[in-house]
Amino acid sequence: MSALEPGDTGVAEVPGTARTTGAPDATVLSRPYRSLTVGIVTVVLLIAFEATAVGTAMPVAARELNGVPLYAFAFSGYFTTSLSGMVLAGQWSDRRGPLGALTTGIGAFAAGLLLAGTASAMWVFIVGRAVQGLGGGLVIVALYVVVGRAYPERLRPSIMAAFAAGWVVPSVVGPLASGAVTEHLGWRWVFVGIPVLVVFPLAIALPRIRRLASGPVRAAEPAPESFDRRRIRLALGISLGAGLLQYAAQDLRWISLLPGAAGAALLVPAVRGLLPRGTCRAARGLPSVVLLRGVAAGSFIAAESFVPLMLVTQRGLSPTLAGFSLAAGGATWALGSWVQSRARVAPYRERLMTLGMLLVAAAVVTAPSVLIHTVPVWTVAVAWGFGCFGMGLVIASTSVLLLRLSAPEEAGTNSAALQISDALSNVLLLAVGGAAFAALGGGTVTGTATAASGSVSTSHPAAFAAVFLPMAGVALVGAWVTTRLRER
Repeated sequence: MSALEPGDTGVAEVPGTARTTGAPDATVLSRPYRSLTVGIVTVVLLIAFEATAVGTAMPVAARELNGVPLYAFAFSGYFTTSLSGMVLAGQWSDRRGPLGALTTGIGAFAAGLLLAGTASAMWVFIVGRAVQGLGGGLVIVALYVVVGRAYPERLRPSIMAAFAAGWVVPSVVGPLASGAVTEHLGWRWVFVGIPVLVVFPLAIALPRIRRLASGPVRAAEPAPESFDRRRIRLALGISLGAGLLQYAAQDLRWISLLPGAAGAALLVPAVRGLLPRGTCRAARGLPSVVLLRGVAAGSFIAAESFVPLMLVTQRGLSPTLAGFSLAAGGATWALGSWVQSRARVAPYRERLMTLGMLLVAAAVVTAPSVLIHTVPVWTVAVAWGFGCFGMGLVIASTSVLLLRLSAPEEAGTNSAALQISDALSNVLLLAVGGAAFAALGGGTVTGTATAASGSVSTSHPAAFAAVFLPMAGVALVGAWVTTRLRER
């Protein structure tokens, strides 16, 4: 469209550049941004619903497909291919704009859901989850680039808070709705029903994305003809390496050292090549922002994955009640994201992030106190509410800081690095936590797969302490990293 719509600011947009002008009192729901905001937040809402619902349907699917021994690979297949999708999306968005990566990612995500939902064998189901992961990696990075290009800097904290709020309802309703659908209609409908719902947000958001965020960063410059082949090879290496390490962590035999060593050999050069220089040593500025995202997400998610299992095996709660112990966390996470979006707290963002990591560490170290049977079970729910509030402060703020510290032509690559740090730390710390748990008598438990399925075995209390206490230490390291976010 060449003419301005009623309610626009009167400043023409340049495709591929971050919009920095606009009415000073504009919000993410003002007319210029309303359809875009509704569309992309709805996409996040559907992804969140799928993520929270799949865990309920997965055990039934694995049983009906005679694939229980391959159960964990249905989760790891998603995470490992998503890493490649993130790198590809960063390259694609920086060179040609985020529109192609976003639409392709949503298409792959929907295709993976349909393939998994119609699978007649477990290996087909796992392939569907892998395709879905590739699409999810493309989508999440492309959405970050859309935010960086389409919204002025002062509105980015608000849209990140809206993304967090999009997880609140799914975190509460998703498992219940998925359980009802699985019980009355069958597990397949949990997978095949979501792709139809994706059409609505796409129809709303795509015209505004095409207008505000499409094309190369500088329209006068021709887009590069091809992707950086070296980064694509590193993306494949990081996915394969993460998959091998997950496999090794699930099988504590000496022979597993071979795939573990091969995975590490692939991961080290890939991480060094795909993350900003200085990330591993917490260099000031952008490298520490990327590192903090991984430290925060990995420590919290690795600990959270074992909370329901601990409550079921050690305190005798039903899987439903154990899951509800974490339900309030969705609301407090969104509250933390909303707090960081307020303009009056922007000058204190780094201090808020330090507070957030301290709250995360306190929540993680408090959770295993319920192993003492005189401690009330609701202690976990209260502690996790505070921890999720801290995560809301930290996760949304890392996204805001990353876009602020990134040149427009590097927003895609840096957003991919942020998401890689997040996803890879989840994979690695879950693998480490699962291995420690199993080694100390935790039974045959493998990270999110077991926590999501509710299938448990008798576990020694020390095995849970071996997960939570180190993760609390990692969160404290994150509190230190928050002191290095400002460049000198």
